[in-house]
Amino acid sequence: MLNLFFDIILFYFKLTYCLSYYLYTRIINCMNKIILSSFFLFFYIGFLAQNNPKELGTVNWYRNLQKAKTESNLLHKPILILFQEVPGCSTCKNYGSNVLSHPLVKEAIETHFVPLCVYNNSGGEDKKALDYFNEPSWNNPVVRIVDSNLKDIVTRINGDYSSYGLVSGMVAAMQNANKTIPEYLKLLESEFKSKALGTEKTTIGMYCFWSGEKLYGKLDGVVATKAGFMGGSEVVEVEYCPRQISLKTLINEGKQNSCADRIFSERESDLKIDQRALSTFRTDKENKYFIYNSQYKSVPMTSLQATRINSLLAQGKAIESLLSPRQIQIFHSAKNKNSKNYIGEEIVKVWDEAYSNVATNK
Repeated sequence: MLNLFFDIILFYFKLTYCLSYYLYTRIINCMNKIILSSFFLFFYIGFLAQNNPKELGTVNWYRNLQKAKTESNLLHKPILILFQEVPGCSTCKNYGSNVLSHPLVKEAIETHFVPLCVYNNSGGEDKKALDYFNEPSWNNPVVRIVDSNLKDIVTRINGDYSSYGLVSGMVAAMQNANKTIPEYLKLLESEFKSKALGTEKTTIGMYCFWSGEKLYGKLDGVVATKAGFMGGSEVVEVEYCPRQISLKTLINEGKQNSCADRIFSERESDLKIDQRALSTFRTDKENKYFIYNSQYKSVPMTSLQATRINSLLAQGKAIESLLSPRQIQIFHSAKNKNSKNYIGEEIVKVWDEAYSNVATNK
């Protein structure tokens, strides 16, 4: 009788073990399939984006309105719809190449919206979507940002083919949808706005250009700074928007902080400061000194990002909120390596090279 009892207990443990092992292997297999499928889906979508028509830039677009609507409901994200002529005129191609191929614009669209492209010169599902929104055929690029019920969140973006026009519309849509706007996107909007209003440059001499970049880099209206030498002086070349900050304010700020002894200019002004003629500018090899002496030099940045981040590093403040998630990925993938210095490089030109390290290190 005792033997029978032990046999039953042993059978129970064997059965429990077998069932547990079976369930474990099924779960692991399912997880592997999900991970593998996700990898291939990511790769496939990325491959398609690399082969986009020029008019679409590098954004990974959905191409079906109902699928985009389903995704919007699932992810609780607005839909950003590009109505585009493909193949299109020079305006359409320039919009794709210049606006929709900026890496931070692309990232913001893919991260915070469901991107949908509707061809305005095609039939089938494109024509149905075009008719639904009452958009004209064979038109220049139009962007509409709608909710999951396909209702406009912001005013239709039409006739403005600038980066500022698109990004300001995205920021407004996120505000109206009660979404948190990341700092990097606010900074990008600010930079595009300054460029849209128009910028000028001045060259200011001082005793220490590292201190100068630290000071001028934190001022609103300053878009870019560059440390270097001119006429035997250490100088900072400052690009600024006169409609946001005046040259007089720049000079006064510099004087108050011992960072404005003279200016180099082609025209005279009524500023009470030593004024000298412009001559050859030579960039310092450690331009953006505080970024240069950190691992952040391996991260491609916009001009305003680099200017502001260099100043914050000099003040010992945190800067990661000013970087996008993909920029942070680049930073971590390049950590503790002899990585390339991207200071002063145009972000659009070097992004693919820098971001390729992220995929390599995964």
